[in-house]
Amino acid sequence: MTLNLTTRAALLASALALSTAAYAETPADTLVVAHTIDDIISLDPAQSFEFSGNDVNNNTYDRLVDFDPLDMEAGFKPSLAESWEVSEDGLSITFTLREGVTFHSGNPVRAEDAAWSLQRAVKLDKTPAFILTQFGFTADNAEEKITADGNKLTLVMDKPYAPSFVLNCLTANIASVVDKETVLANEQDGDLGNGWLNTNEAGSGAYTLSAWRPNEAVQLAAYEDYWQGAPAMKRVIVRNVAESSAQRLLLEQGDIDVARNLTPTDVESIGAVEGVKIQDEPRGRMMYMGLNQKDELLSNPAVIEAMKYLVDYEGITGSFLKGQFTTHQAFLPLGYLGVLEDQPWTYDVEKAKQILADAGIEGGTITTRIRDLREYIDVAQTLQASMAQAGLTLEIEQMTGAQVLDAYRAREVPIFIGEWGPDYSDPNTNAATFAYNPDNSDEAQAVGLLAWRNAYAVPEEMNEATVAATLEQDADKRAQMYKDIQAQYQAEAPIIPLFQRIEQAGLQDNVENWFSGGAVTSVIYRQVTKGE
Repeated sequence: MTLNLTTRAALLASALALSTAAYAETPADTLVVAHTIDDIISLDPAQSFEFSGNDVNNNTYDRLVDFDPLDMEAGFKPSLAESWEVSEDGLSITFTLREGVTFHSGNPVRAEDAAWSLQRAVKLDKTPAFILTQFGFTADNAEEKITADGNKLTLVMDKPYAPSFVLNCLTANIASVVDKETVLANEQDGDLGNGWLNTNEAGSGAYTLSAWRPNEAVQLAAYEDYWQGAPAMKRVIVRNVAESSAQRLLLEQGDIDVARNLTPTDVESIGAVEGVKIQDEPRGRMMYMGLNQKDELLSNPAVIEAMKYLVDYEGITGSFLKGQFTTHQAFLPLGYLGVLEDQPWTYDVEKAKQILADAGIEGGTITTRIRDLREYIDVAQTLQASMAQAGLTLEIEQMTGAQVLDAYRAREVPIFIGEWGPDYSDPNTNAATFAYNPDNSDEAQAVGLLAWRNAYAVPEEMNEATVAATLEQDADKRAQMYKDIQAQYQAEAPIIPLFQRIEQAGLQDNVENWFSGGAVTSVIYRQVTKGE
């Protein structure tokens, strides 16, 4: 979408006016959201890999397949592609694009645009490109392996991957379909329009980008010709409000419709306020504890087993993480194909002590390096106290997030406590990092694998099972394969899933059908309505 300078200035002024003024009530056709959006770096779907940028792209672009925010139980469904067919050998998928869909520019959405969008993402090779390149696509072969013919688009892969694996990956924002003609008209020095798309959009989604001012506000406008029907909210304004207390005050005053970054304290305060409500929604982020197998003490199977019983699961989720996390002890989050819901561990210091005693372990000192966020520090201090009861000493070193990440990627953190968020909506996204590590040597430098970061030499049969699950054509069998992998993982792995994050959004009572994306996608606005 191309805006002239006068139009852009007017829209930006409108957005910023709404971002600073106080209203007794937001307009009936406008959704005003308070959120921390200072992480937006780029709005190009081939580059954006930050939560807030993905939120914008999820609403300004369509993909070949996507999710229904009012029926997430059904999983992915047809979107720009009305149907698809898998070849007999499983190496290719051919999509049939629906007719009559237009980009915001007015140009028709063609299979040629979809093919070019995927080719472009592979060629640019930005951070999220691996979501597509894992199917064998490269800059050199993309035009040969991703082709369009009339209203058909065909993907030819290097292996017969499970159709559900491929389709889940095509729901990711990197698979968004961009307007080829508009983007190429704004190309500079062979960048395939990347510079222009960093701050503009060329999609066919339910909303157009009206304005974006970094660290201040994003404004979206309803696309009245949207193929699934024009959204009820004619404008969406997302204000960058970093402090939970400020979001709570704005919500209580009626200046915003949704507050997305509330602390447990502010959630509790809002619960007593008339006219507002709290909506809980499980997200895909998992808090886990990694036990580095380079540490002599932590590499003892008895210590690994004992540590699983030294976490006060109920105490933690019932106090300082109350409402923000729920106990979940498998590496696939709730909401994913093949998730295992078994919770085999409870807080049991006496059992942990017995496990250690039976193994002849009388004590020891271990270090954890913690990002200086309150929730991680609180978990570490609680663990420190329970470990002390079992005769183990935990030393806590607080660092910045960058410092901890650098040390963790260098395999230098004995006990790591932090979070992992899925990169795409398929179970392989977590299986391939928690339960896959074919080369555990330092030289491998497989920093993207949590197993490698914790020096966990994943058993060969688990590595093979993780790969085999990406190739299983039957979805039910594939789901069971992931459950089996997680069961083995729970029994022996030194990386221990603890909690799944819950987003607690504060809403005005009249806001209906709010959906922040659940565990598998980003926020979707087109179904939101406001009652009387």
